[in-house]
Amino acid sequence: QVELAESGGGLVQAGGSLRLSCTASGLNFDRYAMHWFRQAPGKEREAVLCISFNGLIAYYADSVKGRFTISRDNAKNTLYLQMNSLKPEDTAMYFCAADRNGYCSGSPPYWGQGTQVTVSS
Repeated sequence: QVELAESGGGLVQAGGSLRLSCTASGLNFDRYAMHWFRQAPGKEREAVLCISFNGLIAYYADSVKGRFTISRDNAKNTLYLQMNSLKPEDTAMYFCAADRNGYCSGSPPYWGQGTQVTVSS
């Protein structure tokens, strides 16, 4: 059974940083593409970043370019999202998702429960 668990969210002031983690179990992590999505209150879920099994990175949200970095540690079955220069508009529930298609395409079938990020102005 695939399980994904996000952590690292919290309340931060604008301009601050957070690092989210997503620990995976029940899958061959190093074969999966891993995604970060977010959903703000009253808004559609938004794809943010994805990293393929072999480290290729896809940006889906222009608003995070230059501020957010995705990475993975296959030895630890963990995905990361480093978020710098946070803005109030980054406030959302952040989800990680896994896709056995190792490249960043399609809709990932496995999802975590999410971690809340709140950025105060």
